Amino acid sequence: MMKIDKKLYVFDMDGTVYLGENVFPFAVEYIKRLRAEGRRVLFFTNNASKSPSFYINRLTRMGFEPREDEILTSGDVTIRFLHEKRAGKTVYLLGTELLQKSFADAGIVLSDDADIVVSSFDTELTYKKLERACTLIRGGAEYLCTHPDFNCPTEDGFIPDSGAIAAAITASTGVKPRFFGKPYADTAKMILSYTGCEASDACIFGDRLYTDIALGKNSGMTAVLVLSGETKLQDLEGLSPQQTPDIILNSINDLI
Repeated sequence: MMKIDKKLYVFDMDGTVYLGENVFPFAVEYIKRLRAEGRRVLFFTNNASKSPSFYINRLTRMGFEPREDEILTSGDVTIRFLHEKRAGKTVYLLGTELLQKSFADAGIVLSDDADIVVSSFDTELTYKKLERACTLIRGGAEYLCTHPDFNCPTEDGFIPDSGAIAAAITASTGVKPRFFGKPYADTAKMILSYTGCEASDACIFGDRLYTDIALGKNSGMTAVLVLSGETKLQDLEGLSPQQTPDIILNSINDLI
């Protein structure tokens, strides 16, 4: 049995500790064991379509017993950036009602005639919302995106995610967004400052090479790939050392 010895364990959620509504029991066992050993656990998801409170309720229902300070999303990173770097700017948010509530609750002023467009994984997307976002960007609004994921894994396959919506906006406007979430530096900085850990004392578990693993490799965290979600073994062929996970597992069950 392999053992990973770190102070901070960062877990992607969908595809890593559960898949859709199907929980991985071995992940529940492993994370409870980490807490019992005094390790710091953090759940981080790029999926900003839901609020942190939603994920607390979901993880609680699945048996993970999360604390409020164990949940972060790419939406949280984007909100932090807006407060620190774009204070006082208004935002047009292409996102779900839950994400809009998170932004509003954090004091972000949402408007249909805004300084900044933020797009995300909007499962309530309409053509009207897409059209408005493109019109504002063509008019000079800055364009930000919560996370770059192209597809979201579900029990039935994959559905278009935030990166796919951003690609449509870019195709129409010619403008590429500034992305947040994994694998970008803003996210690594927030995770490490939030937990008070050094990158060398941290590891990140995830199922995607271009988000989870790239964040670990770019920041100095140990990058642990699980093959229980999007990435398959054949996807690792031809990767450079900088793109290659430090550890590869079939699933977290390999650590039990």
